[in-house]
Amino acid sequence: MCGRTSCHLPKEVLARACAYRDRQGQRRLPEWRDPDRYCPSYNKSPQSSSPVLLSRLHVEKGADSSERIIAPMRWGLVPSWFKEADPSKLQFHTSNCRSDTIMEKRSFKVPLGKGRRCVVLADGFYEWQRCQGTNKTQPYFIYFPQIKTEKSESMGAADGPEDWEKVWDNWRPLTMAGLFDCWEPPEGGDCLYSYTIITVDSCKGLNDIHHRMPAILDGEEAVSKWLDFGEVSAQEALKLIRPTENITFHPVSSVVNNSRNNTPECLLPVDSLVKKELKASGSSQKMLQWLATKSPKKEDTETPQKAESDVPQWSSQFLKKSPFSPRRGGADLLKRWLKREEEEEPVAKRPHTQ
Repeated sequence: MCGRTSCHLPKEVLARACAYRDRQGQRRLPEWRDPDRYCPSYNKSPQSSSPVLLSRLHVEKGADSSERIIAPMRWGLVPSWFKEADPSKLQFHTSNCRSDTIMEKRSFKVPLGKGRRCVVLADGFYEWQRCQGTNKTQPYFIYFPQIKTEKSESMGAADGPEDWEKVWDNWRPLTMAGLFDCWEPPEGGDCLYSYTIITVDSCKGLNDIHHRMPAILDGEEAVSKWLDFGEVSAQEALKLIRPTENITFHPVSSVVNNSRNNTPECLLPVDSLVKKELKASGSSQKMLQWLATKSPKKEDTETPQKAESDVPQWSSQFLKKSPFSPRRGGADLLKRWLKREEEEEPVAKRPHTQ
């Protein structure tokens, strides 16, 4: 399942991270719709608003279905046929949609038939592993492996399409397959756009944490086919819905358990199982630099990036728990945490069930 995500990038940065090529091969950025409704957060839960990609053809008649927009939508699909005046009175959960029953449930079958496919954007998602023999759980943050790229001189706006690839060299967002619908209040008023995340059986790498995972669209081709309902039928698109092994993760603090906590500590790797610091992977170094330079409230920061040699050596699986209070400011917490002890010998990389 998928019941908690993080998406903290400022809207301009998120758009650059979602650069794509249209049907003519032209490099483009998706256009924002209702950007003021987007609230970056390290800890998003159902009924909050999250950014999704969708085809421009859904909102503009005659548009090229390969062109994309980003729009904030409510997490938890409210079916267009729902008759109550209050969407919170929906009697069943629609934050997730199982791939094996997608054609059996009216709530999901109808929007799928209308081509209402979307891609839910996130830094990554959280999942909780049950510890054997206890009632405790260990939260994990799960995300795409990150590849180091040549650093750009500036993270400011690009002058033209030829500059976009140079501008964006940071975090690769997680792209999850979803469905959306449009509900009109029976007594009139603004339409409510909402979405659900499609889930599949977990891949082998995540099965020890949870038996379900989001259907992750890995790569531009998969994202393009899922969104382009004008050219790709539902039957063809559903072939993209399967587990992926291209994923990495690390344990995080129980701070994330409360959805009201919205701080960088939600993402910081902790080691509640072993007392070792591990050698860094490329993904973990990217994540640390990314966390240290971005906040949900502003894109620019006066805090300089740490030199690569200063980045602490830790893996995407286990790290010593941060000793600092979650109430500290994000930048201060990260700076102090980064200066902790020297690296030690690596240990097993698999998550352990207690």
